[in-house]
Amino acid sequence: MRFLVILEKDEDGYYGYCPELPGCHTQGESLEEVIKNIKEAIELYLETLEPEELESLKNKQVLSTFVEV
Repeated sequence: MRFLVILEKDEDGYYGYCPELPGCHTQGESLEEVIKNIKEAIELYLETLEPEELESLKNKQVLSTFVEV
């Protein structure tokens, strides 16, 4: 499965979260670490889902775009 992951950098390192999976987020000191950690967080999150919840994720569409203001 593929998931959209948002990564942000701040003064403490990196923060990552998956908008498709509420509450699924992590952090890391480096970009490599936060990517490794978010993959693990997603895997653990998926393990907690019931089969029907997992199936509904397969049909979910998440789109991203930029909006100019």
